[in-house]
Amino acid sequence: MNNKERLVVMGGVAAGMSAASSYKRMKPDAEALVLEKDYFISYGACSLPYYISDDVKDFNQLVSLTPKVAEEERDIRVMLRHEAVTVDFNKKEVRVKDLEKGIETSISYDKLVIATGGLPVVPPLPGIDLQHVFTIRTLVDGIEIKKFIDDWGSFQVCVGSPECLYINRFGAERRAMKAVIVGGGYIGMEMCESLRKRGVEVTVIEKMDRVLGTMDTSITAIVEEKINAEGVKLYRETSVEGFKGQSGQVTKVITDKGEFEADFVLLSIGVRPNTKLAKEAGVELGANGAIKVDEYLRTNIPDVYAAGDCAEALHNVTGKKVYIPLGTTANKQGRIAGENAAGANHAFEGVVGTAVTKIFDLEVARTGITSVEAEREGYNYFVSTVKGRSRSSAYPSGKPITVTFVVEKGTGKLLGAQMAGEEGVAHRIDTLAACLYGKMTIEDVSRLDLGYAPPFATVWDPILLAANVALKNL
Repeated sequence: MNNKERLVVMGGVAAGMSAASSYKRMKPDAEALVLEKDYFISYGACSLPYYISDDVKDFNQLVSLTPKVAEEERDIRVMLRHEAVTVDFNKKEVRVKDLEKGIETSISYDKLVIATGGLPVVPPLPGIDLQHVFTIRTLVDGIEIKKFIDDWGSFQVCVGSPECLYINRFGAERRAMKAVIVGGGYIGMEMCESLRKRGVEVTVIEKMDRVLGTMDTSITAIVEEKINAEGVKLYRETSVEGFKGQSGQVTKVITDKGEFEADFVLLSIGVRPNTKLAKEAGVELGANGAIKVDEYLRTNIPDVYAAGDCAEALHNVTGKKVYIPLGTTANKQGRIAGENAAGANHAFEGVVGTAVTKIFDLEVARTGITSVEAEREGYNYFVSTVKGRSRSSAYPSGKPITVTFVVEKGTGKLLGAQMAGEEGVAHRIDTLAACLYGKMTIEDVSRLDLGYAPPFATVWDPILLAANVALKNL
């Protein structure tokens, strides 16, 4: 009879494998079992655009842990292609389906971590089920998209040229592939670069009045100018109404402003928490339909934790629960959930919504809340935008950086920051994320002792410059 304590983890990517690993570190004699319905565990989904662009040649480079290594080096049992279908919290059992054999079995647990992740938003539009209407969320998604582009043919160097032709495997010329990206968020913008590198003609359809959602126009205008310069066609305030096809394959995207030809479509509308099973089993949901958790990542069910893109998190600026699905958060939450399942009492202290992305040669980043979000939350705020430089003007190769601060009137509390520039953005946004964690005012920010040398910054770093300008508005 097996009397070992057993942790069962539903989901084996970022949060799931982090939970199982931290649990085993604290309880090496206990069992850890991970259920994963897909073919891979523990991979870098954020790198998928760079795999599709062929900057990353082999998808195996995106896999940080295999089931074999997990079992042999960490003593974690991984069951690929096994999906949890029901959970009985009274019996402490998970009903599991083998997706290859179609067989269902029950697995008991002592502690359970729900790490089922997020799902791409797929609206129920006419023609949505046509072939070559893709989403990009999993490694399998990335493999399918890249294979489709590769099979179209090898391309000539033609980025920026409307006359680009493909040479297929039989030596015959073909016109350039046409892609329509639905949604102008982070992934949509990253995929613009990825597809243009492959010689694909790209059109972006965005429902809002700007790309990158709630970011301020001082930043999004720079992004839009960049993608236009790289040959991307952008249609804002345009709603997709459906898709048309021939022989079961998509050929057109139908919008309220006309039709757009497409050899394939990439849906990049957003992510929603994958919580259907949890909700049906009785787990309470919170922000945006994500699983409600306390600071220790406990759900309302005893011995059941949740982490990653299926769970909510505390926003340290607003003090409210939010749903911000990011890989960094998933790994941290997974680690703490696993430790607490093993008997620890560690708190996950929340997020400030820090994100950075690369769009062609442009770095774009944000932390905290934007003016749109500040308005929604009822803050009395102002926005301050300045332009600085990444390096001293006397040093070659410096680039302009645009910095936008969102500041609370009266208190001077820093609420958020956004940046765009060709270099030096990523590490600067991290500095401001730390300021938000420290609940600094804009005056505090202006007094930071930041590093200076001509190859790295100006005497008045863009952060300090922006803070000094913002002080004048208090």
